[in-house]
Amino acid sequence: MSKDLENRVIITAALTGAITPKTLNDSIPITPEEIAEDAYKCWKAGASIVHLHMRNENAIGTMDKERFKKTVSLIRAKADCDIVINCTTSGDPDANDGTRMAHIREIKEMELASYDAGTFNWMPSFVFYNGPEFLEKLGITMKEYNVKPEVEIFDMGMLNNAKYYLKKGVLNTPMYCQLVMGVGGAMEATVENLQYLVRHLPEGTVWSAFGVGSAHLPIMYAALALGGHIRVGLEDNVYYAKGVKATNPQLVERAVRIVKEFGKEPASPAEAREILGLKPLVR
Repeated sequence: MSKDLENRVIITAALTGAITPKTLNDSIPITPEEIAEDAYKCWKAGASIVHLHMRNENAIGTMDKERFKKTVSLIRAKADCDIVINCTTSGDPDANDGTRMAHIREIKEMELASYDAGTFNWMPSFVFYNGPEFLEKLGITMKEYNVKPEVEIFDMGMLNNAKYYLKKGVLNTPMYCQLVMGVGGAMEATVENLQYLVRHLPEGTVWSAFGVGSAHLPIMYAALALGGHIRVGLEDNVYYAKGVKATNPQLVERAVRIVKEFGKEPASPAEAREILGLKPLVR
C-alpha cells in the first residue's frame, strides 16, 4: 500500500438496518428511493462505502432481491456517484439460505456483502443464525460472483470461525473485517475489547469498527487511534448527541471532521477500492 493510502480512512455509511423504526427517528430511510437518496447524500458528505439493508412495505427488514436491485440501480443512476456498494446478507427473519444469497447472483454492481461469521443470541429478542453450512455456501457464492466479503465480527468466537474458513479456502487473505461492538449478547463496546480483537486479526487484515448507540463515538476514536477504518449511520446509532436525533449525512459529516482533525484524510471510493483490493468502478 502506498504512503498516501496509509493516511486514508474508509468511512462506511450504514443507512437503515433491519429493525429500528421511524418512531425513534423519522430520518431513517425505508423505501428504495429514500435509501438511494441518503446514499447519494452520504457520498457527497465524504463516505466511501454505503452499507445497504432493505425494508418491506411494513418497514421490516427484507432480503427481497428486487428491492436491492431497485435501490442499487437508483444509486448508480447518479452519474457522478462512485460510492462502493455493500449489501447485507441478513436482517430478514423469514429468509432462507437461498434468499439471503439471491441478490449476490443478480446484482453485478455489488462489490461487497456482509459475511456474519457466526450465530449468537441477539438479546433479548432472537437468534442471529449463521450456521456452518450457510457460511460455507455464502463464502463460495461470493467467490464465484467476485463479491468481497465484509466479515462482520461480533465476538472472538466469530473471529475464530473466520480463521477456520480462511484455512479452508472459503475466505481469502487478506480479509476485510467489520468489528461490531455493543450488540446485546455479543462483545461489549469497550476499548479494551476492541484492542483484543485487533490484536488477534490475521496479519494484513483490513479492518473497520463501530459501536452501537452511545458507544458510537468512543469506538470511532479508538478505531482511528488503532489504525482502523470507521462506520457510522442510523443503522447503528439514531442520535447525534444525547436527545438530539441524527441524519445519515450529519453522521458522515462529523466523521469526516474527526478523521481530518486526527491528521488523516477520508478515503475516496476509488481509494477505498484500492485499499480493499476491489476492481476499479466501470460504468
